[in-house]
Amino acid sequence: MVVCERIPPWKCGDCQRFTGGGRGGCGRLPRHTPSSEIIEALADLKGDLPLHVEWSVNEKVALEVAAGASWTDARAAATMKHVGLNVAADPFMTLAYLGVGAGLMVICADDPFCHSSQNEQDSRRYAEFAAIPCLDPADPKEAKEMAVYGFELSEKFNVPVMLRPTTRVSHARADVDASEARPRRGRQQFIKNPARRVVLPVHARPLHTELLKKQAAIEEALQSAPWNRLELKGDAGIIASGLSGLYAEEAIQDLDLDVSFLRIGAYPAPSRMIRQLLENVSRVMVVEELEPVVEEQVERLARKVNPAVEILGKIGSIPREGELDFLVVRNAVARMLGRAEKPALRVAAAEKILPPRPPALCPGCSHRATYYAMRKAFGKKAIYPSDIGCYTMAIGMGTVDTCLCMGASITLASGIRFGGETEGICCSLGDSTFLHAGMTGLLNAAYNKARITVTILDNSSTAMTGHQPNPGTGMTATGESTVQVSLEALAKALGAGLVETVDPYDLDKAIECFQKAKEFPGLSVVIARQPCVIKARRGEAGRKSFAVGEDCAGCQICVDFGCSAIEFENERARINALCTGCGVCAKICPSAAIQEVRR
Repeated sequence: MVVCERIPPWKCGDCQRFTGGGRGGCGRLPRHTPSSEIIEALADLKGDLPLHVEWSVNEKVALEVAAGASWTDARAAATMKHVGLNVAADPFMTLAYLGVGAGLMVICADDPFCHSSQNEQDSRRYAEFAAIPCLDPADPKEAKEMAVYGFELSEKFNVPVMLRPTTRVSHARADVDASEARPRRGRQQFIKNPARRVVLPVHARPLHTELLKKQAAIEEALQSAPWNRLELKGDAGIIASGLSGLYAEEAIQDLDLDVSFLRIGAYPAPSRMIRQLLENVSRVMVVEELEPVVEEQVERLARKVNPAVEILGKIGSIPREGELDFLVVRNAVARMLGRAEKPALRVAAAEKILPPRPPALCPGCSHRATYYAMRKAFGKKAIYPSDIGCYTMAIGMGTVDTCLCMGASITLASGIRFGGETEGICCSLGDSTFLHAGMTGLLNAAYNKARITVTILDNSSTAMTGHQPNPGTGMTATGESTVQVSLEALAKALGAGLVETVDPYDLDKAIECFQKAKEFPGLSVVIARQPCVIKARRGEAGRKSFAVGEDCAGCQICVDFGCSAIEFENERARINALCTGCGVCAKICPSAAIQEVRR
């Protein structure tokens, strides 16, 4: 989550390729998050540029590491998605007071429509809250140019700068000129200055005053930023920000309109340009994804500049949730001007034909076997708090009752127990999630004597976001060997009374292990360890193969297990080519009809 200049540069002779994450050779697996690729791309530059690149254990740590590097005069960036900024909010809100050394960027990728997130929050609010500039790119070219500009802006005003690419921008591709983007060599030294770096109240008060005094100068500097552009013509106006600006430009072209247009790509928004537009129009539409950040400023300025102007935006015109697209924006503009709307693409017929495809665990995923064993031991009445990760997709197995945020499964489980629940409580979270945000919850549960079972689903990877390494894998972001943290030792050190490790594919032992944990009169931890099946499939030479024999009774128990490698046709189960050879279906078949195919 962190990249910063590292002095002296690495003297790497082997130029080892990163092999600990979701990549084989120079190919990559598909990604689900809008920010993970940044660190992976930078990890490939090991030895080529004087950089330090790391996957930090969580976003708060990442931002603090980046701040420390900045204070030694090395340009630094911490990258995360919007919900990660919640984790980093504590240092984020104070860093603007303390300032930077060299430029410091917070790259926060927002996720409209919740493609891979638990909410749709708008990080522009955070930038506004912290009183720092925010750059809102519309495409990869702008993102690259804004990153270069952002470091310079950070250094000019001695504040962090936010870069806010959304999912669409992060997953787009474009050719860019990277020749100018080179690290700046600094003094490689931390200069002691307690009045600037230590936030005692006596220091924080004047630093806050200093930050507020910078705001007018920051806004003035951004007035001339190339991503803020105003064109005045016509009695109606459109103001659009970030990616929405591209949709608005396309809508204007499609409708062949003569309207005033203000494109905004940097915040604080250019109030002088907004005033100019408001003085020349009778109605204006504000187009932006998620929150009405620009719209609220337009409304405030309109009261002073042109109270009679009609302002259209989040109420009745532009949705406040989900992603925008060309058609949504085009039709909203058409309605404002009394033009004909374009009908939406009709998919009703296709929806009737296509079967539903809810998210599911991969064929052979060990999490499925873990949850099966868990439910066998704890039963249907038990409470199953879960967490953020691949395993959340096991909701159909009846073992995911809650999912709030990273690490919350343990703390929610504790609260449910202390709230009076008497049934068994077995929560679950992944190995990387435990190391990210679960350790404090486990410590809290031990300290406050919560009788719960915590299951750590250890697939030796940060699988859902692309198989990045974590402290439990023994490998850094750049493929170097490092300390491999023991989950067992951590769980014991944090106070768990019972710690058991089991292979979830060994179903009988897994059920026995969960039964033991259920009966333990205190805090118990079960570590279900089996490498991610996607990584395991890369060595398919020794993979087992299973088939359904003539003894199949058609009971569908194997089908209900939920593995997409198992189908049901003509009153019999069938195993398809997706099978990874885990063999769990053979163990749950009451007719012993599923057998390994000997090669």
